[in-house]
Amino acid sequence: MADPDVSPNIGLLAFLVARDMETRVMEGLASAGYDDITLAQSRAFQRVGPDGTRVTDLAEQARITKQTAVFLVNQLERAGYVERVVDPTDARARLVRLAGRGRALVEVARRLEAEVEQRWADHLGARDTASLRRILTSLREITDPYA
Repeated sequence: MADPDVSPNIGLLAFLVARDMETRVMEGLASAGYDDITLAQSRAFQRVGPDGTRVTDLAEQARITKQTAVFLVNQLERAGYVERVVDPTDARARLVRLAGRGRALVEVARRLEAEVEQRWADHLGARDTASLRRILTSLREITDPYA
């Protein structure tokens, strides 16, 4: 049981906020007809770059094994969210890139993310929301090796 006299650390607080975003977006996606994507799949899907991403890079960024990444990409590909294409910089390699259904999902997800952020902004106010964004963006400089 948590000690009520000890404040949660910043990492836990950031996790709780991120989990709220993730939960609300996943629920919204399911309501919008994207009920066939799992949380695990979405975490790999989020790391597909605009020009495509190699499976090894997806695995590293999602902090999962390459085998797990391949498994998730296979599922996403069967569902029409991603496709594999030849890497234009190395014909021996393949890239995972968004397919039509994946691009449509991203549009819905962006709208849902904006709704969640607006809910937070309504609670915090404009000044605190701007400060929070500035602070988290600054922290990203030392916490996100993929930025």
